[in-house]
Amino acid sequence: MRIAIDLMGGDYAPQAIIEGALLLARAYPEDRLLLVGLPQVKTAFPDLPDNCLYLDCGSVMAMDEDVRGLMRKKDSSIWMATELVKTGEADAVISAGSTGAQMAAATLLLGRIPGCERPAIATVVPTAAGAKLLLDVGANADCSPELLLTFARMGAVYAEQLLNYDNPRVALLANGTEEHKGNKLVREAYALIKGSDLHFIGNLEGRDILTGNYEVIVCDGMSGNIAIKSMEGAVAMIMQLLKQELTSSLKAKAAAAMLKNNFRNVRKALDQEEYGGAPLLGLSGISIVCHGGSSAKSIFSAGKLARKCHTNDFVNKLTAAFMAEPIQ
Repeated sequence: MRIAIDLMGGDYAPQAIIEGALLLARAYPEDRLLLVGLPQVKTAFPDLPDNCLYLDCGSVMAMDEDVRGLMRKKDSSIWMATELVKTGEADAVISAGSTGAQMAAATLLLGRIPGCERPAIATVVPTAAGAKLLLDVGANADCSPELLLTFARMGAVYAEQLLNYDNPRVALLANGTEEHKGNKLVREAYALIKGSDLHFIGNLEGRDILTGNYEVIVCDGMSGNIAIKSMEGAVAMIMQLLKQELTSSLKAKAAAAMLKNNFRNVRKALDQEEYGGAPLLGLSGISIVCHGGSSAKSIFSAGKLARKCHTNDFVNKLTAAFMAEPIQ
């Protein structure tokens, strides 16, 4: 497989991104990594593995830069990396840079699958019942009921093909489980999804996300982004409090030593870096969006996700599902 990686996107770029790329290159020597970055970055990493090719870009889309500037920066790392997928030189692109710039580049260069008005960011959520899917988590702050139905359908295909769930349960994120709860958008989306052929189980509340009593949970991009970042913050706080308590005395340290493996298992189960990135669903190509604060481990995990999407022929399967039952 060939993976294009935007080295310049992210809070810890290019160091963390290159380190993640090197982890991928060593783990999968049969793959080819196309590393897109500024010329001066290349000089800091002169001894790249044989399966890595460095490609010079001319500019970078800053995290806070207006996405409309992308059309004036077709020499930017995110545009060039995405263009490699369009031309067939790469099978997937990975970036931890500006989500808006990545979405714009992917939409303009790769295009949308038939029946998908706008792509969505779908992220895997670690829950008490295993890995589940939440979308949209940031691509579309404003949505229509029809768009949420599209997200539900894309999420169901993802859950079937990549998470191995049969007849996945689909829910809407709302402020109550009753059918009449939620704002106008949620109530209208409820009626549309209920009338579809999806395994719709109704509304779920924010507190239900980590229970895992669903396979796919759907919401607008702003609500999803707030939800996922709130969970990240809560997990980080809990882990910090545990660390403080378990190092507060000799007795606590002794107890912690006895339960070291148990705590390690819990931390791994809740570690979002294990999943690394989130695909932009609805595009005619694989584009993996990574957190701006991605570490080398996150980039490595994003690479594994890109490989899984490619190996499972996910884009073609999603396209086939939408062609078979287009939204009226």
